[in-house]
Amino acid sequence: MPQIPEKIHELTVGQVSARSGAAVSALHFYESKGLISSRRTSGNQRRYSRDTLRRVAFVRAAQRVGIPLVTIREALAQLPEERTPTREDWARLSEAWRSELDERIRQLNRLRDHLTDCIGCGCLSLDTCVLSNPDDIFGERLTGSRLIAERGSGVSRT
Repeated sequence: MPQIPEKIHELTVGQVSARSGAAVSALHFYESKGLISSRRTSGNQRRYSRDTLRRVAFVRAAQRVGIPLVTIREALAQLPEERTPTREDWARLSEAWRSELDERIRQLNRLRDHLTDCIGCGCLSLDTCVLSNPDDIFGERLTGSRLIAERGSGVSRT
């Protein structure tokens, strides 16, 4: 990993990319979503402050555990003076995200547990499938295709 001298306070997009491991296009995307910011030189080139490296690491770590970018942006916006997240910030935010992650784990376990059954079911119905429609009562009791009344319209469908 390339080292950046301490005396350099602003980094080019290439330097941030090389140091963080994020593609230049990802950095531009993060900036467009308000996750990081840069200033423009007189030649219209982006310059990032050194703390952008920590923000990018924070964003990528949150993404790896499945946190949506909009949620990450909201979390970063809550930091005073839009400062770089610290270890304590990460601990606080990750605790707040725990219930969301627990729900995703439950959903993935359900997918894993029903995937084989789904392929053998043959229902071909996204409306009654235990995986794509997990709250369907009929999907719990019956297998295969069936007519279900359209909610509120009285129309049936397969």
